[in-house]
Amino acid sequence: MADMGSAGRSVMRDIVLVGGGHSHVGVLRRFGRHPLPGVRLTLVSDDAHTIYSGMLPGYVAGHYGYDEIRIDLERLAAFAGARFIRGEAAGLDRAARALICRDGPPIPYDLLSINIGATPRMDGVEGAQAHGVPVKPIHSFNARWLALLERVRRRPGTTRIAVVGAGAGGVELTLAMQYRLRGELLALGRDPEELRFHLLEAGERILPTHNAAVRAAFERVLAARDVAVLCNSEVRRVAAGSLQIAAGATIDADETVWVTGAGGAPWLRDTGLALDAEGFVQVGATLQSSDPDIFAAGDIASLAGPPLQKSGVFAVRMGAPLARNLRLALQGKPLHRYRPQRHGLALISTGGRAAIASRGPLCVQGAWVWRWKDWIDRRFMAQFRVPAPRA
Repeated sequence: MADMGSAGRSVMRDIVLVGGGHSHVGVLRRFGRHPLPGVRLTLVSDDAHTIYSGMLPGYVAGHYGYDEIRIDLERLAAFAGARFIRGEAAGLDRAARALICRDGPPIPYDLLSINIGATPRMDGVEGAQAHGVPVKPIHSFNARWLALLERVRRRPGTTRIAVVGAGAGGVELTLAMQYRLRGELLALGRDPEELRFHLLEAGERILPTHNAAVRAAFERVLAARDVAVLCNSEVRRVAAGSLQIAAGATIDADETVWVTGAGGAPWLRDTGLALDAEGFVQVGATLQSSDPDIFAAGDIASLAGPPLQKSGVFAVRMGAPLARNLRLALQGKPLHRYRPQRHGLALISTGGRAAIASRGPLCVQGAWVWRWKDWIDRRFMAQFRVPAPRA
């Protein structure tokens, strides 16, 4: 598959990175700092930027600007000496070792890695796709969020917002939206009590993957903020202005935000790769799929053993072992095992500049936890402020 690169060097092997997720930006940074001669990287992404999900609630709450939470994939690819192809993956031709794109020619690979995140699953709920707002892809959510902000500013009277899914993402986003919107109304001299928030969870409790102390702390925060929390409330139908839960009750909602029910992208079903029940790519400890030339990382990967939370913390940490194993695989050397932390650290903000830390049995909270989170997030983003490519 050798050809001549733009500088006249022979390109012997091709690594194709599908998706600009947290793991792949780490791969690009590492290859940029330590190139592997004779190897060409290609990044395929349907967006020129990727949003750091850890800072999304802070952006929604108004603590960060949009540019502060996004990574320029084109610039990062240029830093890594990689091709950037803006396009959408549609399948794999594993016999020909090529990625199939929805609009564009197939892209050959020697090794391929998938880091496309999870896809919202709304097709099983009547009206959800037409009337619900999935939090991913984030650039689409942001457009709806900005429209909601403007609508609340301009329209007097009650605004009712329902958030479906009370995991960490749903709880944090609810509190961030409420904080920002209340602030907007106060700035306009209006009553912040015009806002009504419902947080719905199909299971028995909020934050099911966190310890009891963390759940109790957030239950207190949500109650103090007058957020109506409804557990055992699976959503069956979404309509314009309302949603219906399994028990038969109807809840009025001017906006329904969807933060649950994610799965793998539909095109993965036809690849022949081993998938789990939710459609995520099954990988072993080396992050290889059932096809050893195809890797997966981040939310799209389903690691053998105890299930990992679908969290940006784990996706970021997969970047280093993924980059190392891609190098080793091309060199024909034994791959290293990825050993995830048993308990990832979650720093979950409460809307304002305060947060709660959760890890295993740990639960601590306060403004200092938010400052800690802010420091971690800004340090992470600083890694990707690469210089502009030369003209």
